[in-house]
Amino acid sequence: MFGRRVYLTLPGPGRALLCSHRYLPGKEQQMPPISQRKLVVFDFDGTLVDSMPGIVATARAVMHRHGWTDEELGDMSRLVGPPFPQAYSMVYGLSEAEAQQVTEEYRAIYAGLGRDGWPLFEGMDALLGDLKAAGKLLGTASSKREFLLRRGLETNGVLDLFDFPMAKLSDHGDSKEAALGRALAAAGVDGSEAVMVGDRRFDAEAATSCGVECVGVLYGATAPRSELESAGCAAIADTIDDLRRILLG
Repeated sequence: MFGRRVYLTLPGPGRALLCSHRYLPGKEQQMPPISQRKLVVFDFDGTLVDSMPGIVATARAVMHRHGWTDEELGDMSRLVGPPFPQAYSMVYGLSEAEAQQVTEEYRAIYAGLGRDGWPLFEGMDALLGDLKAAGKLLGTASSKREFLLRRGLETNGVLDLFDFPMAKLSDHGDSKEAALGRALAAAGVDGSEAVMVGDRRFDAEAATSCGVECVGVLYGATAPRSELESAGCAAIADTIDDLRRILLG
C-alpha cells in the first residue's frame, strides 16, 4: 500500500508550458471569428469521447489494489484532465515511482476496455463530418499517449477524419502544449488561424501558451463553468449543437 495520503493542489496557470508556437507578449495577433479558423484541434477525453466512467472505474480498481479506500479516493473525476502519470501525484500525492507504477497497471486494464470505454459523445461524429465538409483541418492535442489516442479514434471510426492526431509521445518531457504545437506546425498555421476545443482548464492553458483561443465544453460534465471561464475560454458550449454553432457559425 502506498503510504502517503496528501491531496495536492493541481498546478495553476503559472506552471511551465512548452509550445513551439508560443505566444509572444506584445506581438499582436489578428484573430478572425472562430467560425473562420482553418484548424480545429480537439482534446480527447471529455471532449470527443465520454471516457470519464471508464477512466474512473479503472483508476479506482488499481488504487484499491494498493489499499486505498473509496473514502480516501474521494472524487476521482479529478484525474480526468491532467496528464498521467503526473495526475496521481497531483491529486493523491504519490511519488513519481508510485505514480508510474499505478499508471502502467491502469493502462494495462484500460487498453482492454475497447470502444465501450471511450464512446464518442452522441452527435460528435456528425459534427466532425460537418467540419470536414466545411473544409476545416482537424487535429487533436491530448495528454493521452499517442497509441491510446489513435486506438480511441480508430475504434470509433473517426481516425481518418483527423489530419493531425497529436498526443503525448512519452510520459516525460512531452505535454499537451507540445502536442498542440506539433498540430500547428504540421498544419502550417499560426495560433490566430486555429481554435482549441476542450473540457478542462488544462486545455485552455495549453491553448493560451500557443497563442490559440479555446472553446470550453460542458456536455461531458468534467468541470464547472467557472473553471472554463477563469481559464479564459473565448466561448463555452453547453451542448454539441452549441459547439457546432460556435465552430461553423
